[in-house]
Amino acid sequence: MTDTTNTLSNARALADMIERGEILEAVDRFYADNAQMQENANAPTVGKDAIVTHEKAFLSTVKEWKRTEFKAIAAEGDVAFLEYAFDFVNTDGQLVRYKQISAQRWKDGKIVHERFYYDASGS
Repeated sequence: MTDTTNTLSNARALADMIERGEILEAVDRFYADNAQMQENANAPTVGKDAIVTHEKAFLSTVKEWKRTEFKAIAAEGDVAFLEYAFDFVNTDGQLVRYKQISAQRWKDGKIVHERFYYDASGS
């Protein structure tokens, strides 16, 4: 398999896990120990343990998950791009909708850097 094929296959497997609600399991399986996760222009979260803590904090704000829908997944070499949307009801009872792009750099079957791009205004 080429790097692009491996990267695309791994990105699709990651997306499948996220669609099933297996977010923490996906981090465990697909993120390198020294991975960095970055939200827009914020400072990155560094290290798998810190990423797990970050994701647990996010998930603690979710009362009910409504949907996750991947629109597009593409890869070139060791880089993957995922476009998707998700909706959830937060612990305040508000419906929250996100549309975002994830740009991922992969090495040896693991994400070493991921950056999310989305409109943080909530509109």
